[in-house]
Amino acid sequence: MKHVYLLDDSLDVEIFFAKEDKDLEDNICMKICESCKEEEKIFKHDESFLYLTQKQVREFADALLSALNQSEQEST
Repeated sequence: MKHVYLLDDSLDVEIFFAKEDKDLEDNICMKICESCKEEEKIFKHDESFLYLTQKQVREFADALLSALNQSEQEST
């Protein structure tokens, strides 16, 4: 289980393998919790769950790494 805190720590993104859903294709969960004022919220609910496939997670990770690499190259 991995937590990533965003937006001044008001957005907690937790990513984990959902063992209870191991037989499903979308068994990787991205749980997003918001702890900010209602008018500042990005999501409708305090907690949102996105269930992703291995392919989706890999594409998401690749997109993040690609943006990181470009940012690092442009920053030097």
